[in-house]
Amino acid sequence: MSSPLERLSAGALGWLGGNLDYFDPFSASSRSATHGKAKAALELALLCHCTARLADPPGALGEAGALVRKLWQDPDLPRLFADVPKYASTYGLIYAALAPDAIDDTQVRATLARLDPEFLSPQGKSAYQRIEIRHYADKAGVRHTVEPYAELLPRSPLVAFRAAEPGGANSQDGAPLTEPQAYAVTHTAFYLGDFGRTAPRLGGDALAHAQDLVERLLRHCVEHDRWDLAAELVLTRFILGSEPLDTPSGAAAVECLVRAQRPDGALPGRSAAQAAHPSASGAEFFAKAYHTTLVTALMALIVSSPRPS
Repeated sequence: MSSPLERLSAGALGWLGGNLDYFDPFSASSRSATHGKAKAALELALLCHCTARLADPPGALGEAGALVRKLWQDPDLPRLFADVPKYASTYGLIYAALAPDAIDDTQVRATLARLDPEFLSPQGKSAYQRIEIRHYADKAGVRHTVEPYAELLPRSPLVAFRAAEPGGANSQDGAPLTEPQAYAVTHTAFYLGDFGRTAPRLGGDALAHAQDLVERLLRHCVEHDRWDLAAELVLTRFILGSEPLDTPSGAAAVECLVRAQRPDGALPGRSAAQAAHPSASGAEFFAKAYHTTLVTALMALIVSSPRPS
């Protein structure tokens, strides 16, 4: 009998593979949709990049990988980054970092050449932003002037953020952190640990604080059916060195995701409160469901795989 993680990943990968047209910004299906087309393509590339490094990569992602390879050689894809000026440089850097091997990298090199050197510097950026830029710049082989991780860790969300007390002035719905803060915690762990590939360089009191913060967040997400963050936090706990399913909150989070997963494999939104309406069109449903479904697949595949030696 398959495990909960295997059921989650199999279902999610099946739904993602059946909706690749929406990930392709230039398909007829995607052109009529309202989701962030460049962002969706980048997230699909991240899934392919991370799972390709597993000891037993899932064969279900073959068509997704082929789509990513095609898109990364299309000059029209980088042009979409300008549609989101706030994130254009970030998208360009991530695009370069996630470029598949053995492709014509003309568009990748051109995109890197357009990056402003100021973007690759620490000036005016939070510790979290610096960690993100360093992660992707190192992966892309791009020169930057961001400090080493050891200097950034004390100010990073994993170490610097403090949980609000339930009912306190800074607590929303009893949440230990605001939603943007919670995502900053998980993403910081992803970058420091290269999505489960390396140790996150935390130890002692800093690691204990991060683990406690993640535990508090995870319990809150399970209680409030916040599926997207629950999946990210389970992966964060794995990156921080624990076995998530061996803890009550980790096991409860996985069961929460199993309950939320539809028969077609999709997770219908970031949370129960934000789930797609049953009458939603295909495009509307994709916009609500794709991110959480993709993150759930990524978490389930990484957490159920052996840790790199």
